[in-house]
Amino acid sequence: MKRIAAFPLALLSRAADKLVPPIGIVLGSPMQAAALVEQLQAAVCFQLDLYQADRLRDELERANTPARVETAADLWDLPAELQTLVYPAPPGGERALKIDMVEQAYHTLKPGGRLVVLSPYANDPFFPELLKKTFGRAHMPADCQGQIVWAQRGADRPRRRHEVTFHATINGDGPLEFVSRPGVFSCGKFDLGARALLETAEITEGERVLDLGCGSGTNGVFAGRRSKAPVTFLDSNRRATALAELNAQQNGLTDFRTITAWNLAGLAPASFDLVLANPPYYAQNAIARQFIEQARPLLRPDGRLHLVTKQPEPLAEILVELFEDVEGAELRGYTVLMATI
Repeated sequence: MKRIAAFPLALLSRAADKLVPPIGIVLGSPMQAAALVEQLQAAVCFQLDLYQADRLRDELERANTPARVETAADLWDLPAELQTLVYPAPPGGERALKIDMVEQAYHTLKPGGRLVVLSPYANDPFFPELLKKTFGRAHMPADCQGQIVWAQRGADRPRRRHEVTFHATINGDGPLEFVSRPGVFSCGKFDLGARALLETAEITEGERVLDLGCGSGTNGVFAGRRSKAPVTFLDSNRRATALAELNAQQNGLTDFRTITAWNLAGLAPASFDLVLANPPYYAQNAIARQFIEQARPLLRPDGRLHLVTKQPEPLAEILVELFEDVEGAELRGYTVLMATI
């Protein structure tokens, strides 16, 4: 399929009679979502991630465009008030999340409401087929290169939650069962980086653990079962922290908390013995740097930060600036950096 350079916002005029308020925007980058709000006078924007939501609020404020920005684990958690949903689907991206958003849009709309999908690809067969399967019928203008497609909600039907369970064993503990969902890191599998991190970490009984960027909570669950002490799960993605809570409960943790936040400002200094982190690689390690710099004051004397990466050199330089002792171990194609204050 040929990718189009920009989203076909102008093509929305071809669906003008379908865009009945109140209108909601489903995901999209902050700039894309803000542009759609301005063009359509949308009432609400949905995001899974608090960081993206805050960036979107900044974009809306700069444009002096009022709209409510909501974050939730599920699109269908929004109040049942929307007559139209517009989904600017990303290029590439997670196929399962696209399927999930279309399914959830059906249950979020009022009866008779419409989902309008914008595709970045010309002659995209994916969304017409998906909307037809989910809504019963799909429509698109013949001269729009398959970049815009819409469907109308029918009668109520059972909700389908898209999730995948997987099993994992670490150092003889397990197999444990974890629930994962699209839109959360490493859906459907136990990430090899996380496995390397846990196989390297020495966790003793009584140590308080922070699972930073917890995803579905695998690191914190295994660590908490070893330490038998309080565990904190933190992630900026609301679906991630909901999964971490579920997986912690199902795997026997009783002393834990989940926090949805994109920084660590609300955590007490010197409150953890060990921080485990598997940061994302995008944004030129900006998020990894933030993890390191904000985790340092949270550690107790002799506390440790264990971080797994495929880009050890720049992160090791940051760690050396802030920690007394830094070591590295290579495992499963990753480097686990271990820093002690």
